Amino acid sequence: MRPDQNPGQQCRRRGPGALFSPALLALVLVIVCTPTGAEAQRPDNIPRIGYLILSPLADPPSAERQAFLDGLRDLGYVVGRNIIIEYRSAAWNRELLPDLAAELIDRKVALIVAVPGAIEAARDATKTIPIVITSGSDPLERGLVASLARPGGNITGTANSSIELTGKRLELLKDALPKISRVAVLWNPTSETAPLQWSAAQAAARKLGVTLQSLEVKDPKDFPGAFAAMRRNRPDALMTFASQLTTAYRPIIVEFATKTRLPTMFAVREDVVAGGLLSYAHNLPDVFRRAAYFVDKILKGAKPAELPVEQPTKYELIINLKTAKALGVAIPPSLLLRADQVVE
Repeated sequence: MRPDQNPGQQCRRRGPGALFSPALLALVLVIVCTPTGAEAQRPDNIPRIGYLILSPLADPPSAERQAFLDGLRDLGYVVGRNIIIEYRSAAWNRELLPDLAAELIDRKVALIVAVPGAIEAARDATKTIPIVITSGSDPLERGLVASLARPGGNITGTANSSIELTGKRLELLKDALPKISRVAVLWNPTSETAPLQWSAAQAAARKLGVTLQSLEVKDPKDFPGAFAAMRRNRPDALMTFASQLTTAYRPIIVEFATKTRLPTMFAVREDVVAGGLLSYAHNLPDVFRRAAYFVDKILKGAKPAELPVEQPTKYELIINLKTAKALGVAIPPSLLLRADQVVE
């Protein structure tokens, strides 16, 4: 085998001038030198990517992860055939994230998809392996990138302006329920930018004449205590900050609000589709689907330093009139006219 040939691609020639015509010889060489299907699909030839997440991996996949997988499929990727995904979940144990990120690096992944809650762990683990963030909150504010247009390092992907939206959500909640004076805020203080969101909510509350009741949930076992606090000291409404924890526990939050007849403002539209009252947000599954675009670009040779971070261009106000009716809440017509979607 010559030095410039690969295993499985050797060409054997025995007296070609005597045995084959030039045309037939060329055909034989093409057939013999072409890798077989098995060779082309060897595991070491298939790109391997990491997927790092704080929450448990849902089965079936969550709407967000399914959107990411659908995005890969639309770009021609079939998991197990021409792409391998190495999942690592901390199952809410944040202390495990650094070791899980290190495992992905040891697996020699081509890149790491980092879901909110796990972004810092991925960043701290490597400065060379590309990292694709999915709906990362304010990456410029957090020092993850040099600029949105030219990230400059190994991190790119999709982002949102959660801090700016926090005050707007409280304002819309007040527009929907003008008489409210006390709002409970369910939030995870360990989530990225959560302290900044809390500060933004407090500033908006002062302008609106609303008092906030802070209810911190750092892991699943904190929810019963938060719910008990709202039963003891009932607020006029409930608002949540988006996080992996509040998204994963959407069903029990919506169920509690429904049973206690508590109006809600969510940071994820799917929460309203599930039975919440209001949300003002971008379409989160669409953002995860878009992350597949960054994966594809990087696997094809693009540098994350030169791939601009994308932000949603549209934020939608969703109102669930079925929930409003069940709560006995009359949404002002002026707000209904501003809604992008009304669930009936």
